[in-house]
Amino acid sequence: MAKLKKTAAKKSSARKSAAANASAQEQADRLSKSISESAQQIWLAGVGAFGRAQAEGTRLFEGLVKEGLNFEQTARKIAGNRADVVRDAVESRVGTAKERAADTWDRLEKVFEDRVQRALVKLGVPGRDDLAALADRVDALTAELRRVGPARRTTTSAAPAKKAPAKRATKKATKKQSVV
Repeated sequence: MAKLKKTAAKKSSARKSAAANASAQEQADRLSKSISESAQQIWLAGVGAFGRAQAEGTRLFEGLVKEGLNFEQTARKIAGNRADVVRDAVESRVGTAKERAADTWDRLEKVFEDRVQRALVKLGVPGRDDLAALADRVDALTAELRRVGPARRTTTSAAPAKKAPAKRATKKATKKQSVV
């Protein structure tokens, strides 16, 4: 009997072990199926995310390009306005510098003319006004001689001799006037 009990106990434990094995196998199958389904869902979620990223990425990229264009246009407008302001400022300063240079040049020219005139006066060279007055006197004398007429010229023999120095003076005055 003891043998029987041992055999019955072995059979019973074998049944329990088989049942436990079957139960463990079932649990492993369920777990495997669950993991497989989860992996499938993760895969599908990844594919869906990729598709959405691709679709939205294109839209996002196009949106960013548009924003970039707007930003570039705005930056160009601002830079253009600032360039205009800078150009105006530079032109203004250049104009001021030109005016100052012209004023300085005019003053320098005036000083030079004054000094040359003083040097000529010191040397005894008649000035422009002196030559103009002399030319007026010569013109007045010539007119007076023409008015008096040819009869008086022939009667005096000294008139031609006096006339020659007047012509020389006129020639000298004309030469000096052209030099000044």
